[in-house]
Amino acid sequence: MTPNAKTTQGVRRTQDMTVVVTGASGRTGSRVARAARAAGLTVRAASRSTGFDWTDRSTWPDVLRGATAAYLVHPLDVGAPGTAEAVGDLARTAVGLGVRRLVLLSARGEDRALPTEEALHASGADWTVVRAAWFAQNFGEGPLAEELRRGELVFPAGEVGEPFVDVRDIAEVVVAALTGGERYVGRTLAVTGPRLLSWREAVAEIAAATGRPLVYRAVPARDYGEALAAFGVPPEEAAFLTELFAELLDGRNAHVEDGVRRVLGREPRDFSAFVREEAAAGTWRA
Repeated sequence: MTPNAKTTQGVRRTQDMTVVVTGASGRTGSRVARAARAAGLTVRAASRSTGFDWTDRSTWPDVLRGATAAYLVHPLDVGAPGTAEAVGDLARTAVGLGVRRLVLLSARGEDRALPTEEALHASGADWTVVRAAWFAQNFGEGPLAEELRRGELVFPAGEVGEPFVDVRDIAEVVVAALTGGERYVGRTLAVTGPRLLSWREAVAEIAAATGRPLVYRAVPARDYGEALAAFGVPPEEAAFLTELFAELLDGRNAHVEDGVRRVLGREPRDFSAFVREEAAAGTWRA
């Protein structure tokens, strides 16, 4: 087979792929869906609005049947109680329907996520795990963005450094894993941004870009439950998250990984680029 024929065949396989994207309306799923479509894949969005429900196993087969691959992101934290069982069951259902190529979003440095990853490993799937750093987009969407619009961000991170990753980079890594044949099967990919910033430094960059006097106030993780309750987080979930933050924000993740560069062949997007784009869009306007 000539090189051109091989290339044509590879393109045809990609164009013929149908990828189930769970959480397709969420922070990562929406961007994975966008990146997959840009790569020529057919996307089958899986969310409650399309009839898919992680808590209702009867909704799974219709979404999975006939697909080529799937991106798995659970609506709760990857290490939350019950997530390992749900991911393992969904993965086994997918494999039973012939959908063997599965990519799971996990969290870097989270020991509680390991049972979920292991459930995927044991499912018989051709799996890849993408372990991500804290999302840059968490500052631009959801509760943290609302706090910043009010002028103060309260968070239990102290002065620990974090290499915030742009979710668009996560999405492109996921699509590369889905379409990369055997290259990424059975591998765990750690993805981060290119440099460490503390939450205080991140807020300072946002303040500089917006021209607003934004404040960062660090609180102990055990005291953050009050803020979570104000966001409407149920008590059990708030308790889990405060324990999780205490673990993850102890400095274990204060280093940069090279997953984005290894997979995509370029440096990851910098936090400052994200901030400039969001400030120009008026994300943090009061």
